[in-house]
Amino acid sequence: MKLKHHAGRITEVTDAVAFGRVAVLLGGNSSEREISLLTGNAVLAALQRRAVDAHAFDPRERSLTDLVGEKFDRVWIALHGPGGEDGTVQGALECLGIPYTGSGVLGSAVCMDKLRTKRLAAAVGVATADYAVLHGPEDFAAVIARLGLPLIVKPATQGSSVGMTKVERAEDLRAAWEAATIHEPVVFAEPWITGAEYTVAILKGRALPSIRIETPKVFYDYEAKYFRSDTLYYCPSGLAAGAEGELGALAAAAFEACGAGGWGRADFMMDGAGRPLLLEINTVPGMTDHSLVPMAARAVGMEFDELVWRVLETSFARTRL
Repeated sequence: MKLKHHAGRITEVTDAVAFGRVAVLLGGNSSEREISLLTGNAVLAALQRRAVDAHAFDPRERSLTDLVGEKFDRVWIALHGPGGEDGTVQGALECLGIPYTGSGVLGSAVCMDKLRTKRLAAAVGVATADYAVLHGPEDFAAVIARLGLPLIVKPATQGSSVGMTKVERAEDLRAAWEAATIHEPVVFAEPWITGAEYTVAILKGRALPSIRIETPKVFYDYEAKYFRSDTLYYCPSGLAAGAEGELGALAAAAFEACGAGGWGRADFMMDGAGRPLLLEINTVPGMTDHSLVPMAARAVGMEFDELVWRVLETSFARTRL
């Protein structure tokens, strides 16, 4: 087995045997189960093509304790949304003593919460859109007076734009708030930003080339992310070298401030002055044929199977020699 180490940790693997028996956690119980299955099966196939002893494992169907009984050595987490991306499964794996990919308990939990992500990012100088928490109808008039219309209403802890609604008329705010509370009791609003949307993938502390996104939908929602063929992606994004470097640095700074690690993706919108505003951090981004991290990796010559392998290497971050 050929391994590279840094500060007592394995950082690079060149022999599939070193990974041991790998479980790809996929599916789960969240509203993003459908996408998790797509991600997980793509990851599983990539690992198997590289001769990794990898197996699908759906925690909706089986107990995580089976991972111990079946002698899995590590886990590639392909679960999206609450229960898989919010520190819950990460904590369970910590208790079981099984290494896993990506962010740990703290980073996963923080980044799943868009409000806390915004607050921590702002504390280290990464700008985010203004916002107001919507506790109920009693807040609606004040929020509109402060933020104006149109607004975007979001649940605090969902991914893939689940539960999000654009509000253009005051009388529609209640319906948007109710739609968000179906998924999460904490709901907030932001001003509608009309600038370009960008995303920056992070892999082992390195920012990959940014991607500019254009969608014919009202915003880059669940359908546009995963199923539409008319969503446009530009990589290289068209930013000048200085702006590209700045955006990558902001993504890395936000990632670190929120305790994220291993791999992930930071999403931004440009305001009217061309200033990047952080929207959110995804600690388990999609890995489907529409997904953005594989697209960014290809821009630096890293094909999908290699990317999946490199993400699996992040499981050694919690494995001391």
